[in-house]
Amino acid sequence: MSMTYARNSMPPTTAFTAVAARRNFGGQQQAGSVHSSSTSPSPSAAGSTNPPDKGKRDWPPQVRSYVQRSFADGNILPDVDRQEMEIKLKKIISQSVEEGTLATIDWDNLPLPQVMIQDERRRTHSSHFPPLPSKQNGHSILTNEIKSNKRKSAEIEPSDSTGGQSLPWRQSSDRESFESRLSYPDKRPRNGAGPDSPFSKSNQAPEARKKRFQGALAGTSSAASLRPWRSSTTHEVEPTEPKGPIIGRCQDLEKKYFRLTSAPNPDTVRPLHVLEKTLDHLKKKWRREKKYPYICDQFKSLRQDLTVQRIKTSFTVDAYEIHARIALEEGDLSEYNQCQTQLRALYVQNLGGHPFEFLAYRILYFLHTSNRTDMNDALADLTPTEKRHPAVKHALDARSALALGNYHRFFQLYLDTPNMGAYLMDMFVGRERLSALSAVCRAYKPDVRLRFVTEELGFDSDEDSARFICEHGAPHLLEERDGGVHLLTGKAPGFFDSALKAASARPGVKVPT
Repeated sequence: MSMTYARNSMPPTTAFTAVAARRNFGGQQQAGSVHSSSTSPSPSAAGSTNPPDKGKRDWPPQVRSYVQRSFADGNILPDVDRQEMEIKLKKIISQSVEEGTLATIDWDNLPLPQVMIQDERRRTHSSHFPPLPSKQNGHSILTNEIKSNKRKSAEIEPSDSTGGQSLPWRQSSDRESFESRLSYPDKRPRNGAGPDSPFSKSNQAPEARKKRFQGALAGTSSAASLRPWRSSTTHEVEPTEPKGPIIGRCQDLEKKYFRLTSAPNPDTVRPLHVLEKTLDHLKKKWRREKKYPYICDQFKSLRQDLTVQRIKTSFTVDAYEIHARIALEEGDLSEYNQCQTQLRALYVQNLGGHPFEFLAYRILYFLHTSNRTDMNDALADLTPTEKRHPAVKHALDARSALALGNYHRFFQLYLDTPNMGAYLMDMFVGRERLSALSAVCRAYKPDVRLRFVTEELGFDSDEDSARFICEHGAPHLLEERDGGVHLLTGKAPGFFDSALKAASARPGVKVPT
């Protein structure tokens, strides 16, 4: 009984704590949640500490003016889309807000966004340099945009808010880092660092152009005003273009040849009527004295006076032809080639002379040098009239005989050469005689009479043919019997082939292939 009373007298216990339910979402919590409401702020209280809405920011007047100028009708560019310009403008302003430079940037001198877009496009198409770093001293986009506008960068002055310090894009370290990325080294001396220095490139080039054009307008012709890149301490003679052909005043018939290193002096140049007397004098002196070095020097001086006075007449052709003939007679192929080259140009102008004669010489010269390329070009340019001329026809027949290996026909033509072609054929007839002897030794066995060799190879006498054979190391092939001299062809297999190769190794002798 007592146990039952004691159990019933204890207060009842529950397994949970009762909490009053919330009636709405905007009101305060009930008393059961007093602790939680005292520690956490209400939504209205929390909202009072957030930053104000961006759309209601009070922008500085300079920024507002910058935006107005960007959308002004006079600043709109047709090749820049409005949407693209708005994106660029927002990017510029957002960047300045994030970096805290909104109040330090000179918005009045900052390029407009459409100008920056144009500069970016221009750099994309024309620049080969890598992009600049993304951030430099807190001015990433704005600094790069201003540095890209090279013409305006020199006009932008640092604002007072910078405290007298130079702007980031004018610092020498940035310039050096930019130049270090160039694909070629700049070896010019750097006497100044900034663009305000008198030695900077941006200031030096306009000043140099100004001085140069001022000197030209003032009528100055000095090398310093016309050539600013040359040192003023050098004394160079500026070459001047001749206004026209000079007229010589020298009256001397003979004059030594000197290579011109400056403009010709009329006092040392002979006029045409004096040159005509000089040519007659030189022809008589050549027949009388035969001193080729002196005559060659005088003819070169005569040709020089004709050239500097631009005289191109029949007299010019006559002077070059006479010099070429004398050079052939003396075996001077260097002077002959110079005359032949000038004569070809003069013949085109129909100034007279003997073009067929020198065309034949040209073909024979190609036979001497074994120049097949130039020979084919010369043959392709021949006209029917030129082919019928006796001198040209003789040269063509000689070429055909050598091409066919008909040495009998070739030496007949050699003995009947017109004009002065024999002097050219003498230069390679020894080569062709060795080739013919090699053919004779293969065709005739065991020997042939020396007289046969003399007649076939165009020698003047048996003594000349025997001397030629001995000079090429074959005296053992000559044998005297039966009242005459015989060439032992059976004992000379390949001997003259070896002699031909040895002769080809000497200068001036070429073996046809």
